[in-house]
Amino acid sequence: MRALVLLGVLVLGRPGVAHELGTIQVRATLEAGGTYRVDVTVEPTHVPAPIGTLPPTVSTRYGAIDGLAPAVAERYGHFLRALVDSSTIAFDGRAVTPRVSAGVPEAPPGESAPSDVKPVVRLSGDIPTGARTITWSTELPVGTYPLALANEGQDAVYQWLEPGQRSEPFALAESVVPAARSDVVRQYLVLGFTHILPKGLDHILFVLGLFLLAVRLRPLLTQVTAFTVAHTITRGLTMYGFVGLSPRTVEPLIAVSIVYVAVENVLRPELRPSRVALVFAFGLLHGMGFASVLQELGLPRGSFVPALLAFNVGVELGQLTVIALAGLLVGAFRDRPWYRRRVVVPASCAIAAVGAYWSVQRLLG
Repeated sequence: MRALVLLGVLVLGRPGVAHELGTIQVRATLEAGGTYRVDVTVEPTHVPAPIGTLPPTVSTRYGAIDGLAPAVAERYGHFLRALVDSSTIAFDGRAVTPRVSAGVPEAPPGESAPSDVKPVVRLSGDIPTGARTITWSTELPVGTYPLALANEGQDAVYQWLEPGQRSEPFALAESVVPAARSDVVRQYLVLGFTHILPKGLDHILFVLGLFLLAVRLRPLLTQVTAFTVAHTITRGLTMYGFVGLSPRTVEPLIAVSIVYVAVENVLRPELRPSRVALVFAFGLLHGMGFASVLQELGLPRGSFVPALLAFNVGVELGQLTVIALAGLLVGAFRDRPWYRRRVVVPASCAIAAVGAYWSVQRLLG
């Protein structure tokens, strides 16, 4: 009702041109990350003069319009609110609630902004899982206007619409449709596991270093748990942008952590309680290494948390598999008097040598 009253005021505010309230151009883009954006460019010469004044924050049925400068709100606020309130985006016939932002194109460096600057309203959000088509419509009497629809990386398809007319359904490419959550969880669970086995040789060597010195199951699980908790913390904090170090710093330090654990295995015949704290500290480093891999892979915006948790579980399963395989290989000999001399020391020396090589290689690389 409020939108209808507002439209009536706008129409009455410009008698004789109600059929020509304003010209808009609409472009809808379906993005490969599983999101959409609809940009509506407004032709200023067709926007009626401001009626009254509006505060810098202009509220619509979807909430406030983000990024709307006070001057733009005062000049175009009523029109932009009417435009947003009268427009509908639907996937497979079901309307969605977009985020709303607005702005004006920036002038080139050294040039003043033109007097007829064109406001742009952006409606954006996540594509619903399994969606197949998108439609657009607006009830605002803006005359005949063009609508361009495009899957990211593909040519646009154009339609010409009248006010109140819904566009023809536009098919979404498979590359932009977000996968079902169960598929996302399965995919990132496998990615987490394979990042340990067989791809994560540095993490495998670190876990084997923990395994070699801990001849009892409980101390071993305590170390692995501390390592897991630590790298889970920094992986999450890094993915959310709270912390971060360059891979050129993290990767050499991960290699140094492997050397340290292996050398300690050789120099100290028994596991000390302080090693748990040390393993936790090294786990924080390894978490940043995992995060850099995830940043390269990318996380689906609509299933960010499930994907991150699934990756964490996959990593943990990979670590436990490494320990289980090591236990099957040498576990039966861990109580033998010669176990340390024939297994722990030689294996730890080999691990330290590899870690030292990686440290130099990554520092110089």
